[in-house]
Amino acid sequence: MITVRKGNERGASNFGWLDSKHTFSFGHYYDPENMGFGTLRVINEDVVSGGKGFGTHPHDNMEIISYVLEGALAHKDSIGTGSVIRPGDVQLMSAGTGIAHSEFNASSSEPVHFLQIWVLPESRGLAPSYEQKSFPADARQGRLTLVGARDGRDGSVTIHQDLDLYVASLGKGDAVTHTLRPRRKAWVQVTRGEVVVNGTAIGAGDAAALTNETAVSIGANDNAEILLFDLAA
Repeated sequence: MITVRKGNERGASNFGWLDSKHTFSFGHYYDPENMGFGTLRVINEDVVSGGKGFGTHPHDNMEIISYVLEGALAHKDSIGTGSVIRPGDVQLMSAGTGIAHSEFNASSSEPVHFLQIWVLPESRGLAPSYEQKSFPADARQGRLTLVGARDGRDGSVTIHQDLDLYVASLGKGDAVTHTLRPRRKAWVQVTRGEVVVNGTAIGAGDAAALTNETAVSIGANDNAEILLFDLAA
């Protein structure tokens, strides 16, 4: 079974300096039909103006992933991390028992465009931690590259949940397939271009939820980029 979440039907917040689209209920946007997908709780697509950003604020008991599409994002947190995240980087902040952080556009003039992803952790009260790893363009081109996993295998960041996160950059005509083990489901988020997921066409900002499927087949109708979440059913 495949269910499409259209990008133009997402919740939206625009504060001038921030243009945000909410795949699932978030902040003032509440949709009881879109509260998350398994342990995947938030996917926000954010565009932040030059010199602007999110001031220091707290989180706890959440796995927070940032994936930059364009521009650069400057991060600081209460456990002493200071870093800049650029396209191809995956940032994972495990909030655990509590962490405070800020995320600002690293440029004073150009916007930064990124995905903010929240995953419910497998247990509460973990120690706060931070990880950031880079996955070069050639490592993501034409194939599914594992960038996050519970066991941190293959050089991925360690997500404290039974979830594998893959990224792929696809050229027109490229196709990839991912096998789903029993009692697994998948979420495909398109960040650029148009793809066909198990026979259904979706474009930038759209997503596809797959349940009771044995595999995820993704073909690109033009240059595209996708994120694939493989998680427990």
